[in-house]
Amino acid sequence: MKNQNMERLWNGIGKENPTFVLMLGMCPTLAVTTSLINGFAMGISTALVLMFSNILISLLRKIISDNIRIPAYIVIIATLVTTVQMLLQAYIPSLYTALGIYIPLIVVNCIILGRAESFASKNDVILSAFDGLGMGIGFTIALTLIGFVREILGAGSVLGTVVIPEKYHITAFVLAPGAFFALAVLTALQNKFKAPSATNGGSGSCSVGCGSCGELSGKKSLVAGNHGNKKE
Repeated sequence: MKNQNMERLWNGIGKENPTFVLMLGMCPTLAVTTSLINGFAMGISTALVLMFSNILISLLRKIISDNIRIPAYIVIIATLVTTVQMLLQAYIPSLYTALGIYIPLIVVNCIILGRAESFASKNDVILSAFDGLGMGIGFTIALTLIGFVREILGAGSVLGTVVIPEKYHITAFVLAPGAFFALAVLTALQNKFKAPSATNGGSGSCSVGCGSCGELSGKKSLVAGNHGNKKE
């Protein structure tokens, strides 16, 4: 069980990183990562909602009817997001202002609803908690990296400390196009080092659906069987 838990944790960080591998949650990824701290704050907020929603949905999975499961999941997620929003507003108002509308939009983040539907609703509480934590950490790392790249190249600073002279700043990185470029560069580096990514199908990520894999495997087995029969 311990190995399973750790596997779910590392799975979200590397093999199935929601940003770099699955390419999910692109709206906050591209919108709020103008600085390292903004990316980190959004990542942590999403990670908390993701982990606790997984726990609650796993606990209630035998009670929630299949007919109303999606509305029920959204109510649970919305409650957690509202809690996080109120805590940020009360204790870190500057971050609350910086993240703005993207905090309540965590409710419709496809990573959270996807893990609820595909994993938490089918597995026990501990495993679901580790799955949510792993995905949350992976998302936080991705947003923090993108925020770091955009801040240091666009504003020439890290956490408010200037490290690059103003004349060398690439202003485009703090604008919308810079978000796409930073994501593209980091994904390209993944491919360069043969790490799993959505654009590197040969390194652990899947470019087709599981059903297609099953069909392909079945066809290969059938061909192999026919080939063997012909030899006989």
